[in-house]
Amino acid sequence: MANLIRSAKSGSDWTQGDLDAYNIYVTPQDTATFFGILVLPEPRVPEEILNVHEADDMMNDENARLIDLLDVAMLPPARESEESAVDDFMVELFRLLGYVGRRRYARTRKDLFLPICGEIRHAKTDVCIVDRLRNHILLLVQEDKRHGEHSSFADTEARLIVEGIAAFVYNNEARRASGLPELQEKIMAGIIMVGTTPTFYKVPVTADLVFNLRHGRFPTQRTEVSVCFAPVARQHRRWSEGMKPLDNRRTILSCYEAFKAIAEIND
Repeated sequence: MANLIRSAKSGSDWTQGDLDAYNIYVTPQDTATFFGILVLPEPRVPEEILNVHEADDMMNDENARLIDLLDVAMLPPARESEESAVDDFMVELFRLLGYVGRRRYARTRKDLFLPICGEIRHAKTDVCIVDRLRNHILLLVQEDKRHGEHSSFADTEARLIVEGIAAFVYNNEARRASGLPELQEKIMAGIIMVGTTPTFYKVPVTADLVFNLRHGRFPTQRTEVSVCFAPVARQHRRWSEGMKPLDNRRTILSCYEAFKAIAEIND
């Protein structure tokens, strides 16, 4: 692996091969191991979201708007040049779940600098949560635009992971500008979306990994990224069903609730 070619690539061009080139591996974990709890918490959302299937049957307009966006986000774009509604859905979902608030806001298409192989490239997030007071990125979302096709999902993982590295660099630049010491390591929280189905990631980034990426070198220390699929009842249909079935909706929202601790989403 140390002899693999490493070149100055933007985040959107990363593939599974680039993870190999920087000694980065993805390891699946069950929910207890990944979230560090035996039982997923109950989602703190209105009961209507959990118990009413269709937007037209809801009494609350905000709840109905979320389910309307859920339905649209499950559909492919009408035209090839058009973006899907997944980002819009995530921004609304983060608001409902309390991921955003007085101290935190959601950004779409935020452009991050990526130091790689002696050059500066870019990594652009689909959605990210930013801590306003510290100007720190807490959470990254990357959409898999080919709806979970095997050939594309691993490359989407690579793009999410390199965005996590770029966010670590961004956060350290903010700390340096505030006169604070730079972090030597940090677990960056990430989500890949296929329609309305999330897959959760913990991306451990270190100053050593950033140094090797900046200079195009093979890190001797292996980076182990953890991944967790929401434990929905019908795993073989998780991408096609998404959050539409009520049992899936409750399970996935419970995962989002547990993920707050990893993303440092504090009330």
